[in-house]
Amino acid sequence: MHCTISPRCLKACSRLLVIVLGAALLVMVPNSQLEVVAAGQQQFASARGQERTRYDIVGSTETNIGDGFTLVAVGDAIVTRPLTRLRDPGFDAALKILRNADVTFGNLETSIFDIKTFKGAPQAEYGGAYHASLPELGPDLRAMGFNMMARANNHALDWGVEGMRDTTAALDQNGIIHAGTGENRAQAGAARFLDTPKGRVSLLSYATTYSTLARAEAPAGEASGRPGLNGLRLTRTTIVTREMLDSLRRIRDALPGPLRRHEDDPNELSFGGARYKVGDKPSYSYEPNERDMKDILRNVRSGKQFSDFCIVTDHGHEPGNWSQEPPDYLQPFAHQAIDAGADAFIVHGPHQIRGIEIYKGRPIFYSVGNFIMDDLRTPVGYDMYEAHSKDPEVNTDAEVTVHEMASGFSEEIWYESIITVSRFERNQLAEIRIYPVELDHGGRFADRGIPRLAAPLLGKSILERLQKLSKPYGTVIVIEQGVGIIRLGENAAKPKE
Repeated sequence: MHCTISPRCLKACSRLLVIVLGAALLVMVPNSQLEVVAAGQQQFASARGQERTRYDIVGSTETNIGDGFTLVAVGDAIVTRPLTRLRDPGFDAALKILRNADVTFGNLETSIFDIKTFKGAPQAEYGGAYHASLPELGPDLRAMGFNMMARANNHALDWGVEGMRDTTAALDQNGIIHAGTGENRAQAGAARFLDTPKGRVSLLSYATTYSTLARAEAPAGEASGRPGLNGLRLTRTTIVTREMLDSLRRIRDALPGPLRRHEDDPNELSFGGARYKVGDKPSYSYEPNERDMKDILRNVRSGKQFSDFCIVTDHGHEPGNWSQEPPDYLQPFAHQAIDAGADAFIVHGPHQIRGIEIYKGRPIFYSVGNFIMDDLRTPVGYDMYEAHSKDPEVNTDAEVTVHEMASGFSEEIWYESIITVSRFERNQLAEIRIYPVELDHGGRFADRGIPRLAAPLLGKSILERLQKLSKPYGTVIVIEQGVGIIRLGENAAKPKE
């Protein structure tokens, strides 16, 4: 007698057989092995310090990094040559900290290229000095410990688009993730990613201080996009007293030409390409460009949705390198970035340290200062010779650089800085360790600018200054054995508005 089994019946029988065999195998597995399996499942479920109990349908922006994750953040790396060949105990001690982290971040403030084959040229608009580095710097940065670097800064296009592209190639070839420049606005603003054993980390880099022609832009109609950096445009208003504003208005009205015009607000004045407003005391105020700000915050959200931990970095000199306080726009914007998904907000650019804030359990470093000031710049463009009243047929590249540094960066404060190490546990900031460093302010030009862990007395002075700068944010820094320590429990858990 011929019997036909339907496909549906056959499929059901197969499932039943799998269940029976599975149950039999479980009976045969020793209890100790079952416990190992269960522990592995539990570890997988809570690998980022939390149980996964629901399906993510929105693209979560929560922190999701492995316990013990460490982020080292340092400031400007103005470096012209490979340095790891040096044999200096203080420098080696600093590098040991950099190499012992999951992510080591710095701001690359130079272009890497070989002048013998370089196709570009020094630009008429540049960042105040032509920073150029040897090709050997690429692998040396990796050897120092860097695996993520910001590129959006006022020196990104000192040597034009060609210098920007050569630097991109040098970093890519050495496995260093970088963000902040690109062939158009979208590429310059996009997050870039590093996969670590403890989770995926995203990096976004933007700048507020840069030459106008360096800013990347999007395509429009038939016009292509423009290569450059990710810029956040700021409109500056100078705050003056009533008496000062009245004086400016009298000067404006006395000058020939179409400068006089009706103004609706007697407390404001536009004159000589600048904006002025009446206030309690002279100062500066900044308003970020709405489109730029929205783009950056959207890219923060997107970067975090594709990663477990998000770093946002800003390069800005405002209100000036002389200031130990950040510009007035920055704290609200840093808070917005953290609300959008940033886990750490790092500022560099002023060339000196500023305060540290803890907002919603996330660190905001308002400036991590300089890390390397190895200013052996060569070649130097003609424009820089002219700016410093030097003659390229008489003077040397070194003499131009020495003059430039002496005119703005001769004080000890520019050569005193920090290495910060942030450690996260259960998706929360547990501790920040701050190591004071010095860059050999009194050294010979050819040797100074290389970071070393600071001697005890100088280190104590650096950390005490940081304590004072951080106090307005409610941040408590204790000094233990020459190291500054911020513990989350000693700082306000709620954001200060």
